[in-house]
Amino acid sequence: MSTLDLIIRNGTVATASDVFKADIGVSGGKIVQIGQSLEGAARVIDATGKYVLPGGIDSHVHISQPSGEGIVMADNFESGTLSALFGGNTTIMPFCLPEKGQSLREALTAYHRLADGNCYTDVSFHLIISDPSPSIIGQELPALVADGYRSLKVFMTYEGLRLNDAEILRVLDVARATGATVMVHCENEDAIRYLIEKHELAGEVAPRAHASTRPVAVEREATHRALSLAEIAEVPIVIVHVSNGQTMEEIARARARGLKVFAETCPQYLTLTARDLDGMDWEGAKMVCSPPPRDEAAQADCWRGIETGLFDLFSSDHCPFRYDDPKGKLNPKGRANFRHIPNGIPGVETRLPILFSRGVMTGFIDLPRFVALTSTNHAKTYGLYPQKGSLAIGSDADITIWDPAVKRTIRHSDMHDGSDYSPYEGMEIDGWPTTVILGGNVMIENEVLMGKKGQGSYRSR
Repeated sequence: MSTLDLIIRNGTVATASDVFKADIGVSGGKIVQIGQSLEGAARVIDATGKYVLPGGIDSHVHISQPSGEGIVMADNFESGTLSALFGGNTTIMPFCLPEKGQSLREALTAYHRLADGNCYTDVSFHLIISDPSPSIIGQELPALVADGYRSLKVFMTYEGLRLNDAEILRVLDVARATGATVMVHCENEDAIRYLIEKHELAGEVAPRAHASTRPVAVEREATHRALSLAEIAEVPIVIVHVSNGQTMEEIARARARGLKVFAETCPQYLTLTARDLDGMDWEGAKMVCSPPPRDEAAQADCWRGIETGLFDLFSSDHCPFRYDDPKGKLNPKGRANFRHIPNGIPGVETRLPILFSRGVMTGFIDLPRFVALTSTNHAKTYGLYPQKGSLAIGSDADITIWDPAVKRTIRHSDMHDGSDYSPYEGMEIDGWPTTVILGGNVMIENEVLMGKKGQGSYRSR
């Protein structure tokens, strides 16, 4: 008689702290046994020669988010979570953005309606705070944090989203009182607007101007200010999508002063440069994201942060728009001026393979560091640990099996997102997630979809 639902046998198991040979036994959606020569399962997967890792957690993803008049994001929850699943992820964390005049509670109700029954992975939501009114700060936000919405994001750029310093301090004060985690997008909007005006007066409106109007100093200054505000409020913060060494230095100095800071970077800052925004025939619009990619020296700095532990989190900042689409990158205004090109690139499916190939397979980082950067630290930072982000007795059976022998060339034609391009087109990859298990359900086996839409669920924190 079978006592287990599933055994994963003969694999090399890796957690954020260890690598060892073991079998994993699954029952009722949980990991219930880890040991040698396990027996008695309804189903067995042989992982000989492969790595058995916790399912990836991408804690920085944009899906079905309002994006401005006439602009439509390329992914809904169905396509976004399917793409995430094929990239080795079992949980993603998108952002709920209230529209103007909408309460946080109303926005969440609508966002849940979009996700319910449509997910291939588990999901959990961050809240974007763009209108810190007294009622939101004093009543609605503390109540929602108590309900399990325990992470908030604030912007220091984008008109209509950005908060001033006093408003950020009020949000940080709520975080201190409630135990919420605050993520900060650090770019100085006033400096950006000044540089945009100069570029437009000079007739510099092609996509490459997006990079030169958001130089390193814009990110570095805003990061210093955000860290100072967190120090004043006496609360930890997360600095998201760090793109360069100067900003990393600000984070290191804040930590040296005793501030608890979590730092995140993304694949675009390890692989792309500002030159990629200079493509012919407006092709550079494909790479428009904020902060923009920098140069090779900044890439090297970000790789150093991956290696040394300055970065806690490696996320995709998946924010997909179609390129050749009047509701996407090449909208009527975007065809004429970089200011109107939607900010964001697709990448949830390629996040893990890029770091596995260029980090683990080259020997630059080891498997535990990979697991920490892509799963465990996300779960710990945002309140999902130890149910997620770990291969341990009692944890959710969210498991990804990696085959280091698989070689791939990234082609968007092989991807599953709703966009029409990949910023990493043509990149050669060594190693790929070939089997993905969500809550004990085999969703992908040998790169073939076995699971169904709706098997992923919302996870409260």
